[in-house]
Amino acid sequence: MFSAVVTGAARGIGLATTKRFLKDGYRVAMVEWDEDELAKAASGLGAQVLPLPMDISQPEQADQIADAVKSEFGSCNALINNAGVADFGPIEETTFERWRRVMSVNLDGTFLMSQAMCPLLAETAKDQNASIVNIASISGLRASTLRVAYGTSKAAVKQLTLQQAAEYGELGIRANCVAPGPVDTKLALAVHSPEIRAAYHDALPLNRYGSEDEIAAAICFLASPDASFITGQILAADGGFEAVGIGLPALRS
Repeated sequence: MFSAVVTGAARGIGLATTKRFLKDGYRVAMVEWDEDELAKAASGLGAQVLPLPMDISQPEQADQIADAVKSEFGSCNALINNAGVADFGPIEETTFERWRRVMSVNLDGTFLMSQAMCPLLAETAKDQNASIVNIASISGLRASTLRVAYGTSKAAVKQLTLQQAAEYGELGIRANCVAPGPVDTKLALAVHSPEIRAAYHDALPLNRYGSEDEIAAAICFLASPDASFITGQILAADGGFEAVGIGLPALRS
């Protein structure tokens, strides 16, 4: 039976990805720092999930996650580095504390989890599919206002993915990255005003936000044996947002 580790698994894209893996017959280790939210999300998902209330930005906890997965599952086919922190504000108002908080989870946590899980993934890769899928953002592919820490962290995740593909490929581990565009998550609904949503709709060729399930489908494809010869790729699941660059919506309408 295949198994996966999903960080940031208690909500949003992480929870949707967990459910997609379960539907496909995987066992899933759900990693989340918020213990209460994790317990709530894991309840009702059955015996195929392993809830792990851990903080991926702490090196010793990343190692503990890897140990728990090895002990419980014996192998790991997919590591989904989804956990992330969003922080929006002007550069001049972004304190070093805010900067480090974003980097510690979005970049450091992704690095630490990949490093901790590498031995188990490499062992699995000898006989089965093994891969890492990092979750970046369209904000890591194109700049935007108020995203100095968030966008920079996600751009670094993109480069980290390429480094992993180059080095881990020799171990049989694939590494790819999904960069979601605007997605209908609770966070987006909370912080995007009607004016912002309308502007995004105008800027997207598909004229709508994506769904959590659509992003999960892209993630699970890249993690699956169906993508066995795909590594080092950055997939923008963004409704065409990156494709139109900085083109003015008014000129297209």
